[in-house]
Amino acid sequence: MTHSEQTLALIKIGKHTQAEKEFEQALTKDTPENLFALAESLSELGFSDWAEQVYQLLLKKFPDEDQLKTNLAEIAINNGKDEQALAYLSSIKADSPAYLTALLVAADLYQTQGLFEVSEQKLLQAHQIAPTETAVVFGLAELYYNMKNYRSALAYYLELLKSGQVVVAQVNLVQRIGACYAESGKFEQALGYLEQIHTEDLSPDSLFQLSFTQFELKHYEDAIKSFNKLKASAPDYTTLYPVLAAAYEQVGQLKEALLTAQEGLRVDQYNSKLYLQASRIALKLQQAKLAEKYLRQALTFDEDNLQLITELSNLLQQQKRFSENITFLKQANQALNDPQLIWNLGRAYAAVEKDQAALECYQGIQKDFDDNATYWQELTLLARRAGNLDLAKKAVKHYLTLVPNDLEMLDLQDELAADF
Repeated sequence: MTHSEQTLALIKIGKHTQAEKEFEQALTKDTPENLFALAESLSELGFSDWAEQVYQLLLKKFPDEDQLKTNLAEIAINNGKDEQALAYLSSIKADSPAYLTALLVAADLYQTQGLFEVSEQKLLQAHQIAPTETAVVFGLAELYYNMKNYRSALAYYLELLKSGQVVVAQVNLVQRIGACYAESGKFEQALGYLEQIHTEDLSPDSLFQLSFTQFELKHYEDAIKSFNKLKASAPDYTTLYPVLAAAYEQVGQLKEALLTAQEGLRVDQYNSKLYLQASRIALKLQQAKLAEKYLRQALTFDEDNLQLITELSNLLQQQKRFSENITFLKQANQALNDPQLIWNLGRAYAAVEKDQAALECYQGIQKDFDDNATYWQELTLLARRAGNLDLAKKAVKHYLTLVPNDLEMLDLQDELAADF
């Protein structure tokens, strides 16, 4: 056995001290061919520092061997030495047999740095050189997929699939194609691909895509089954809970919907949307106290969320807890910058007969509700009760431009005209 072979054999049985001694012998005594094979094996086994030593030794002997540079660049990237990697890659000229590999390695590097446009340029350049090369086509597909450019990604994935390939670099192309169709809103096509794969063989992301696609196509029972499989295999996959709860709602299983939302909150306790969903389901189950509890819990960590504030304000108003609603809205962050919440405050003031305070709220938001008939009807009645007949007359006139056939409001307009 060569020293290179001895090195690898000792590594595989865990005798690293002896392997290191054989490695030192290999560096000085083994042939370049043996050393190159050793370096490749060392990289696969995770001994990148030793592999780097071998490649650097070989590069000194063969400075024009560009494959050594691409291998060293990959090691440098894995070690976080991006500038060193780029130095190796930039020294490889366009007429080199290793230039295509250099472009692919550079594309990977730029992608990890978040420089997607530069990575795209490198891959497109590689595609011009080798338009049917699997690594190039797959690289472009994955780049566009990560950029959420699903239409472009789909074209390259389909190209690979049509060439007879189903799995590339441990990525299932059928799953990717299904995901691209789903993310593009083409759920029928997505389902056609995703259902070709046994759910047990789907990755958590792809199983979510299948479940979500079934939900979007209103195959709610199928979606529930698929989501529950995902929940069983990946209970921390937090995105599943809101959609599974919604699926249960769609089939009228409100108790299951609420339990699902509660499960989701146990694994994702700072999800405002999930608290809001749980609150709405609780209201459907006539559990108003629980609904209020969820809204208040969410507001403890998301106090500027106008949707949460509005839902709680509406709930207080529906329960005729007008004074509480006034206090809540006056203290809530950003509430008095939102026209809908100012209207809610005005309604609460009107309910406790604080008409002047109510009118101030209503008058401050006229432009925001210019086309809202309910607003103008309420303003008319409030202004009349407060004795502001001029405002009442203007308000009813505007209301009747929106609802011209309201007989009661026509009579009220006549009454107001008679009062002048």
